[in-house]
Amino acid sequence: MKKENVMRNIEIDSVVLHCSTADKEKLNKCMKLLEEIAKQKPVITLAKKRVAAWKIRPGIPVGCKVTLRGKKAEEILRVILEGVKELSEKQFNPGFLTFGIKEYIQIPSVPYKRELGILGFDVAVTLKRKGFRVKKRKIKRSKIGSSHRISKEETIKFFKDKFNVSVR
Repeated sequence: MKKENVMRNIEIDSVVLHCSTADKEKLNKCMKLLEEIAKQKPVITLAKKRVAAWKIRPGIPVGCKVTLRGKKAEEILRVILEGVKELSEKQFNPGFLTFGIKEYIQIPSVPYKRELGILGFDVAVTLKRKGFRVKKRKIKRSKIGSSHRISKEETIKFFKDKFNVSVR
């Protein structure tokens, strides 16, 4: 019997819930929505570039986000994926998954609130393996070998096995 290498186990690094809008009223509604879903205070994201067509300049609030890690990230992701029937293969990338929720009422555990209206948000899930810290640390930073990186196929297999997600 061959033992499994624990360094090859894939785990969730972070789950980011993101809602973007330039309207201040809608931004406040988005912040309330993300706080209700994640049970954590969202952070306002600011514009970095000037876009004249949308009347956006650097420093203007353009959205809000919540970053979740650990067990909380896994629990929230499990709740969100209940509302998603299937994911496209195009939404998977090597080491991460991104998808959008068009209306928050798609999530079964989140009831409709009249004061919020209909809002959507984006979900970005980043995966990691043990040893990925070497590419992020400040001192003696190095690259991760190609055999240790997470491939697109491994990402899809992880979500199929762990969250029972169907992929088309």
